[in-house]
Amino acid sequence: MPEGKIIKAISGFYYVLSDDKTIQCRGRGVFRKNKITPLVGDEVVFEAENDTDGYILEVKERKNELVRPPIANVDQAFLVFSAVEPDFSPALLDRFLVLVEFNHIKPIILISKVDLTGNKQRDSIEQYANEYQKAGYRVILTSSETDDGVEEVLSCIEGNISVFAGQSGVGKSSLLNALKPELELKTNDISSHLGRGKHTTRHVELIHIGNGLVADTPGFSSLEFNEVEMEDLNYCFPEILEKSKDCKFRGCLHVAEPKCMVKTSVENGEIPKYRYDHYIEFLQEIKDRKPRY
Repeated sequence: MPEGKIIKAISGFYYVLSDDKTIQCRGRGVFRKNKITPLVGDEVVFEAENDTDGYILEVKERKNELVRPPIANVDQAFLVFSAVEPDFSPALLDRFLVLVEFNHIKPIILISKVDLTGNKQRDSIEQYANEYQKAGYRVILTSSETDDGVEEVLSCIEGNISVFAGQSGVGKSSLLNALKPELELKTNDISSHLGRGKHTTRHVELIHIGNGLVADTPGFSSLEFNEVEMEDLNYCFPEILEKSKDCKFRGCLHVAEPKCMVKTSVENGEIPKYRYDHYIEFLQEIKDRKPRY
């Protein structure tokens, strides 16, 4: 039986890419019975009645999935944050990073609009970039005007399924246009090419950029930590996780416990204080979350 990848799902039809051909498929009734919904990004087994129509028979095991937007098997998330207009926000970036790490998706930080920075702003952005790189993240400084970082982003896209996420106004559309000019996305508008037209049904679609597949999506409809537990948070801050191995108490939450190497590392400047402050803020938010029944 042929296999392929779902690159678009709309109105009960699944568009499966297989050997450079796209076959429009429906799901078998067994999926509804077993409460399985095929997602964009799924690897599937299908049978084709002809060159254009077929049925999905099996959805292969996923390595991850997002609920909103509905997409599976994402390799990496490009988190796009502008240097200015709006100003760079490490608090919001850290929130995105936690949600991406929690979903076992590799984050890559893109700081856009670097061409608009003055010397002082540029120094501040480069310091943030160095601190996030030291924590273990890949950071690329970009500009859609000067094409800074565009080739590096293209090399990261190669062979992967990627999502672009970030707050509005940070220049995601401009950056995607720089990566693939024929998209002709309107900046400060909504992309109809990527299934987000003002008058179209919203759906997720993977598009070819370079030798990879990209979904333009906010990544998460909610930035709340609904699924993250307090003990999970450690794993979503790589530099905190690294230092926590030397804490005296196993399961240390790095709040008030004695002989905590994370707090020591913050005091001696090895971990930036703003990163630790965000960790504590998120921890409290999870603690205060209303219980679900």
